[in-house]
This record gives sequence, C-alpha cells and structure tokens, in this order.
Amino acid sequence: MNHPVIPIAVQGASRQRKREAPKGRRADPQALREVQDLLGDMPRRRDLLIECLHKIQDAFGALAANHLAALAQELKLAQSEVYEVASFYHHFDVLRDGEDAPASLTVRVCAGLSCEMAGASSLLDRLPAILGTDVRLQAAPCVGRCEQAPAVLVGQHPVPRATPETVLAKVRSVATAAKETTHIHTGHDGLDAYRAKGGYALLRDCAEGRRDVESVIAALEASGLRGLGGAGFPAGRKWRIVAAEPGPRLMAINIDEGEPGTFKDRVYLEHDPHRFLEGALIAAWAVGIETIYIYLRDEYHGLRGMLEAELAALRAAPPLENMPELILRRGAGAYICGEESAMIESIEGKRGMPRLRPPYVAQVGLFGRPTLEHNFETLHWVRDIVEQGPEQFASHGRHGRKGLRSFSVSGRVRDPGVKLAPAGITITELITEYCGGMQEGHQFYAYLPGGASGGILPATMGDIPLDFDTLQPYGCFIGSAAVVVLSDQDTAKAAALNTLRFFKDESCGQCTPCRAGTAKAVAIMEQPDWDIELLDDLSQVMRDASICGLGQAAPNPFDCVIKYFPHELKGGAQ
Repeated sequence: MNHPVIPIAVQGASRQRKREAPKGRRADPQALREVQDLLGDMPRRRDLLIECLHKIQDAFGALAANHLAALAQELKLAQSEVYEVASFYHHFDVLRDGEDAPASLTVRVCAGLSCEMAGASSLLDRLPAILGTDVRLQAAPCVGRCEQAPAVLVGQHPVPRATPETVLAKVRSVATAAKETTHIHTGHDGLDAYRAKGGYALLRDCAEGRRDVESVIAALEASGLRGLGGAGFPAGRKWRIVAAEPGPRLMAINIDEGEPGTFKDRVYLEHDPHRFLEGALIAAWAVGIETIYIYLRDEYHGLRGMLEAELAALRAAPPLENMPELILRRGAGAYICGEESAMIESIEGKRGMPRLRPPYVAQVGLFGRPTLEHNFETLHWVRDIVEQGPEQFASHGRHGRKGLRSFSVSGRVRDPGVKLAPAGITITELITEYCGGMQEGHQFYAYLPGGASGGILPATMGDIPLDFDTLQPYGCFIGSAAVVVLSDQDTAKAAALNTLRFFKDESCGQCTPCRAGTAKAVAIMEQPDWDIELLDDLSQVMRDASICGLGQAAPNPFDCVIKYFPHELKGGAQ
C-alpha cells in the first residue's frame, strides 16, 4: 500500500503545535465565577473535592456539567476525576447536558428493614398523590433512625414515625421558609455543661503528667474494650500498634454508621458530644497524633451543625496547649465508607473504594501516614474506663462475657432504642428486660443480631450470648450490635431480600464477586422458588474473593434463611 508522504517541515510543525486550551470541556466564565464565589478563601486542595461538591450541591440543588468543569479547573484536576467522585455518592445529583435540576425539595423515605416493617412501602405508595410534583420522593437506604420507624427526611429535617400527614406538614413548613436551613440538634451537653461535670480534667491530667501513657493503655486492655464499629479489634492493642509506627501519625474517627439497624452513635452524639471528643484527644496524646479527622455521615445534618458549633467552642477555649487539630469531614451517602479504608479514601476526596491490604491503615493510612482509626462509640468509653478503672467496665456481663454493649434495638419490640446492657445478654433477655417485650399482637419469630450483614437467626436460638465471637459458629456476628426483631407477622425470606437489595445498591462495584454477586442474588431471591445450589455457589465465591467485608458478609442473610428457615422456601413464601 502506498502511504502519502508528509513533508518533514509539516511533521515538525504538528509536533511543536501547542494545545490552546485544556483537554475536555472548557470552563464557562459565569460558572467559574459562581464556583469561585462559593469556595471563597477555601484552600484549593484535592482532598477537599467532596467538600467543594457539597457547597455546589447545597447552593444549586444539583451538580451541572458547567460547574463540575469549573471546579476541575479551580482544583487543577482532570474533569474525569471530578465526575467520577461526584457520580459515586448518592447525595450528589449529577446533571447531564440539557437535564433539568430536580425539585428543590427531596423527601427521602427510609426503605431499611425496620422501616419496611413499620409501613415504609405504604408510605411511598401514598405520598405521591399527597405531595404532588413539586417535591421529589425517593426510597432511601437506612437513615440511622430505626427506633423512629418509619423514618423520613424532608430535605435535611427528620420526621420520626412518619405518616402522610406529618410528612406533608413538614414539607409545608420547609417550603414556607425563605431558604431551607439546616436543622441543628439541641438538648445536648455543651462545652460549659460538660466541663462543669468534670469534663476534660482527665485529658489535662494526661497532658500534665499526672497520668502516663502506659497506665492509660493498660486500663483499656484490662477493660476488654474492643472496637465498637463492628470489627471488634482490641482498642488498647490498636493504640500500641499505631504508636510504634514512625510519625507523623493521624487519626480518623468513623461516624458513618450506615449498617441498617444501627443508630447508637447518633444517639450518644446527640446527648454528649464532648465525651467522645475527650476520648479522641486522650487517644491522640497516648499515640502521638497530630491531626484528627472526624467523618460524619451526611444523613446526620443536624448533628453536623451541632458538632461544628461545639468544635468551634473547643478551639476557642482549648483544654490544653498545642491541642491536635480537629477536622470535620462530611460524607455524601455511601454505606461502603463505613469500611475503614474506604472512609480514608473519601476523606482524601476520592471515591469510597476499599483498599487491598496489606498494608493496613495502621501502617499506611490517611495521606499515606500511620492512622489510628476508631468508631465513635469506642472513644466514647475511654474517659469512663480510665477514670472509674477497667474493673468497673469489665464487671458487667452475662454468660461468661465481660463488659457493656450498646444495642441498637428496632423492629417488633414495644420499646425500641439504644439499650446499654451487659455483654453476653441473650436476645430473649434483651427483649424481656430492656425492650418491654414484643409489640401487642406479635410473637417473637426471628432476629438479626448484627444488622443487615450479621445474619438471621430463629427465636428458637434465642439463648445465644450476644457478644463478639459467640455468633460466628452459627454463621452470624454481632458487628455493631444492631438488633432487628422479627415477629410471626414477618418472614426471614423477605428480610433477607430487603438486605440483599441494600447490598446491591451499596456495593462500590470495585470487585466483580460483590458487584455481580449481590445483583445475581437479588434476582434469584425475587423468584418464588430460590435456586439454592446457585445461591450456595454465589455465597462461596463472594466470601472467598470479595475485597472487603460488604461482599464477604452479604451472603449471610440468605445463607441463614436456607439453613434455619427451610420451611419458608417451600411454596415460594415471601
């Protein structure tokens, strides 16, 4: 074949020609000015990408292509990087060219298991005719208010035990305001009240040498305190591991409790925010932490406003000199960011994709530094354990277990809520002694001991101690102690389908076993008769090959149905 001959001079000119503008969409001057005005004097850093996206979403109600292009230019990022992050999180509305922004007000009805049992589906069916077309209605994953089921968020405002009438009333009250303002939670102990009760005295004792690091860590170890976000790693051992790594070291606090059925962190934060902050500062002193990042789920709007105010008060009157910097970061609606490495990716302004390990976050974590990662509640107990002595905490317990557990109890019990009970208590004891028994007309049938991923057990197995390491022989685990109680008016099969739909929607998509496995499982479970053999194969592959705990634990619900509720699989009962 004869190829055309290109003159050498022309070839050289082609190579030397410089691009007149960056690749991709050019930033619209007006959009650029709007973004610059929104960001103000905010630093233009890569790790602040999600915070910047929130500012644009809050101001305009959506993320238009011209604003994303302008933000990319401001942060000196590729537009593809900005788009992939914006499109990853549920709470960002990314608009395509020519697409109109959604309604200015969104009503989110929780579709989690506890809310589903309390009538969320009926609420979703009835609300469109009542709210009209000026309001966007969405079914949402668990919003962390399971004890208030069915829970609804009208914009940023929670509606507990919602009815069509109470939702409409909240919509009208929000719509009549000139601009929706963030609901700020009140009724908590502020800084002055906390100090009046002895708050931050322990931190000063530590900083001023009246306590030494070894005695504080030893107290945590003797108490048996373990990570209360789900993994259960011993807290004192974690402090030693991170302290042994070369500095500078960082801390990341996980308040992204997205596990359906879990709300304990929210309840404790609502009433006593400084107790966990003091615990965090004591941990920072013991481990040698320079900066503390607090990652709060976006569904907790009111708590974010409150926490921002309390952090400002703490910075204005610090309890000690050279206090570590406390930085609050806002989630954007992604269950996967409850996984420690995915949370770290999100704090860095990226998609919440779990990392392959090793290395572990204690070695190479946030911004590549050794990182002490803790759940909120773990730090909540530090002050009590050190002040009162580890023996006091460890003195509680039943059936051979030690310590206290904060159970988030929801479902068919008479009195749902956070129940501080002895570790090792059984579900039968928990319902009878702490929850007022079952609701009228309901008989105890089954329970989820550890939220959506913790499996499902029948009431006939209600004498198993609820604690770390006691449920694994039965294919379950306690996780964050999110207990959902089912009655004879429910089925484990329907509960399992609800949880698998959740996992399908919340899978980050990074690994095929989880991404495809959850979708395939839902398709099988939606059929009247389950393909048990295929579900068994899916379960094995997902457990063996998924990168993180989401895919590894997602089969627990349907595995438990097959093992413990075979009678429900006969005749296609849903």
